[in-house]
Amino acid sequence: MQAKTIMTTPVVAIDPSASIADAAGLMLSSKISGLPVIRIDGVLVGIISEGDFLRRGELGTQRKRPRWLEFLVSPGRVAEEYVLANGRRVEEVMTDSVVTASPNASLAEVVELMTHHRIKRVPIVDGGKVVGMIARSDLLRALLHTQPTSTPTTIDDEQIRQSIVAELAAQKWAGKDLINVTVDKGIVKLSGAIFDERERQAAIVAAENVAGVKGVEDNLFCAEPLSVILVS
Repeated sequence: MQAKTIMTTPVVAIDPSASIADAAGLMLSSKISGLPVIRIDGVLVGIISEGDFLRRGELGTQRKRPRWLEFLVSPGRVAEEYVLANGRRVEEVMTDSVVTASPNASLAEVVELMTHHRIKRVPIVDGGKVVGMIARSDLLRALLHTQPTSTPTTIDDEQIRQSIVAELAAQKWAGKDLINVTVDKGIVKLSGAIFDERERQAAIVAAENVAGVKGVEDNLFCAEPLSVILVS
């Protein structure tokens, strides 16, 4: 799945010369938490989000440090914080270093950008122009659309068992031949050994995700690595 398949269009944006009141009002009316800042010629110059309004003089939330610590902060840093707390125009408080992606970027690439840069939205840029936006909510919608809406009822128990066994065999956390799988009328029974309680839930999830499974019975036991003796 690519960025262009889930991005939000058209893009709600704001001009860098607009007031912060305009930006805040647009976010609230559009029910979004961030806006790309785009010049009249269509060039992306920044992004402004709810986070840029956290440290504001009007709210009394501007950054305050103990007097002794002020001596350790450079005048330039203090001046920058003053602008962020008291600036009136979008261009004065926006983030001007913007992380972007192309329409053909995979969702894995977009998510990697979000997690690496600790951001909540990524403008999608094509030919120097913003053509869409991907926020975390767009990823949630994409996830919702991938979820099965119905469960097939004609899948054979043995097919289900083989699918679960294959899934477990592909996972590093599932020890080879340590988890036994039986299926009766769509009900999966898991037995055998695990060495970490987190593996229990992982095994259950692996079974639940196989088509045709109606329920999972957990009979796994957690053992110390040296306490399990495999008898052939």
